[in-house]
Amino acid sequence: MLLSLSVRDIILIDRLELSFGPGLNVLTGETGAGKSILLDALGFALGHRGRADLVRAGAEKGEVVAEFDVAGNATVAAILDEADLPDEDGVLLIRRTNTPEGRKTAWVNDRRCSGEVLRLLSAALVEIHGQHDDRGLLDPKGHRDLLDAYAGAEAERAAVAEAWRGLGAARRALKAAQQALEAARADEEFLRHAIDELDKLAPEAGEDATLDTQRRRMQAAIRLGEDVAKADEALGLQGAEGPLNDALRWLDGAAAGLDGLADAPVAAIERVLAELGEAQAGVAALRDQLDADPYELERVEERLFAIRGLARKHEVQPDDLAAYADEMRVKLAEIDGGAERIDDLGRAVKEAEVAYDAAAEKLGMKRAEAAKRLDAAMQAELVPLKMERSIFTTAITPAPDGPEGREEVTFTVATNPGAPAGPINRIASGGELSRFLLALKVCLTTRADGLTMIFDEIDRGVGGATADAVGRRLAAIAERAQVLVVTHSPQVAARGAAHWRIAKEIEDGMTTTRVVPLDPEERTDEIARMLSGETISDAAREAARTLLAG
Repeated sequence: MLLSLSVRDIILIDRLELSFGPGLNVLTGETGAGKSILLDALGFALGHRGRADLVRAGAEKGEVVAEFDVAGNATVAAILDEADLPDEDGVLLIRRTNTPEGRKTAWVNDRRCSGEVLRLLSAALVEIHGQHDDRGLLDPKGHRDLLDAYAGAEAERAAVAEAWRGLGAARRALKAAQQALEAARADEEFLRHAIDELDKLAPEAGEDATLDTQRRRMQAAIRLGEDVAKADEALGLQGAEGPLNDALRWLDGAAAGLDGLADAPVAAIERVLAELGEAQAGVAALRDQLDADPYELERVEERLFAIRGLARKHEVQPDDLAAYADEMRVKLAEIDGGAERIDDLGRAVKEAEVAYDAAAEKLGMKRAEAAKRLDAAMQAELVPLKMERSIFTTAITPAPDGPEGREEVTFTVATNPGAPAGPINRIASGGELSRFLLALKVCLTTRADGLTMIFDEIDRGVGGATADAVGRRLAAIAERAQVLVVTHSPQVAARGAAHWRIAKEIEDGMTTTRVVPLDPEERTDEIARMLSGETISDAAREAARTLLAG
């Protein structure tokens, strides 16, 4: 509910402070007095673009502050939470400024916010209805939502939306599987050949490094083994051992005739031969250790080169060949089991289609039933509004399946018997349009708690008993919600719980708009003026009192 509105330097308003209450709040004044300025100011505070000349001439900036009671409004609370704006215990304070250059700044509960957040709050706080209402009741895009709200079809709509999401997910899964199978089948021959090749080789992670180390050791062993063999040969009978043995044999032969002179050299040679034997044994052991099998080296090299060649072929690291083979086996398994999986996904799509059909049919039946009730309710409302010959019809037509069902909804009217029906905003005249909108609002008001509804000259073009009927219906709506009405009709004004008069004043050559709350006596005079014109007669005052008495 709108609690107060403060306006500074907006169009013709220099300073203005208004406090509103529940029920029907009436704004009246002569034509051109500036009644629409208040709506422009409130709309600006709620994020609307506003007029180009919004700032009052000569002012540095214009400012509008709107205070709302939002206690219990879950939608507003969710918007504030999403935008990380403070929730001040059920009070919402919106302040927005504008400069002559068009720079706009907005605050919500004293924290800066965007125009988009203001517009979201606007939708949760205020509804504006009038002849030029092209967003609300006159917009066919919203008729389905209005009918569903009237039908109380929230659960059915949620079920349809959920079924639609499930159907979409099932269809996407099937399409993806079909595309994957088609792409995989194009590579099936390659996959089978590659897997066979990899399975025959059976490479293991880390094997490349192991084989490379073995290869290097074996190559080194072969090179060193040749040197050791040469050393062994140099120490053997064909090398050092043979001449030493010959020398020892020769000395032994000559020792008898040398009277012991050869004993020392013989002993020395024997010691050398003993040391040489140890050297030969060590070299022989070393040779055994370095004995590399050339065939084994060839086998190691063949496997190492095969692994590296296969890695280059598939553009992976040698250690990744085993994992790559597993990936290819998965792809091949998908091909082998693809048809079965697609059959399963196809059955899932059919099940999802059945679920969606059931949910959409249930929602469609609820819409059809609600449409009949709405048409009957509208006909009952149109009678006191002197439109009993008009026919209101909630037209439900087939629409492509979607998250909101398979029906389009359009509110149509035929204003004269035998005349073709058509959309409200194309068929109804100005006065008729206002009354249709009012009747619709009476029938469709389902979320009035905490909402402020503004009716901008919705009674234009009607008078007498019809205007009285309009006033009574506005008062009925105001029993469930706060209503602000800009009106030229005394019958409507008389139904208000609070009344303000809007007038222009010229002071020092400057025109300003004043908004004055009326006490009971002033209110009588204002309604008398609306009845009789500039000159207020006693008869007009008496008629005004009669209207106020109800």
